[in-house]
Amino acid sequence: MKVLGIDASLRSTGIAIVESKAGRLAAGKYGAVKNPQKASHSECLRNVQAELSELLSEEKPNAAAIEGGFYFKNARTALVLGEVRGVVIAACAAVGVPVYEYSPRHVKQAITGTGSAQKDQVAKMVMSILGIEKKPQEDAGDALAIAICHLQNQSGIAALKPKPV
Repeated sequence: MKVLGIDASLRSTGIAIVESKAGRLAAGKYGAVKNPQKASHSECLRNVQAELSELLSEEKPNAAAIEGGFYFKNARTALVLGEVRGVVIAACAAVGVPVYEYSPRHVKQAITGTGSAQKDQVAKMVMSILGIEKKPQEDAGDALAIAICHLQNQSGIAALKPKPV
């Protein structure tokens, strides 16, 4: 099974492929879709969609996993993240890849055994689980963790069903 992990953000969306073969997890392509600070909002969304669509076409994952929304004090930040998540979900839906959502706490729990783990603890466990020697860029590392979480929690999680527009 091949899973695309996504850590959605306007300026740096982490993307990662993790594959499960014979009970072992292996990292495929991973990195971040970077958008310059000077890029317009719509340019950033278009870039995330284009790069994600290309990866979906090349890798043909069985599923995608995305970090669920969490509490924001700033409504603008929540709105922007929602727009990026919408682009991500739409890109996956366009090619028939089901999208699953996990809370940040659930991801940390799946990777480290505790939902209150620090980012550095999660990164070290991701490296250990996947046999990666060099610490991945932060957003890519988060995407790897989200993909691992999905592979470890396949049963009982309902796919997001975007409503028709």
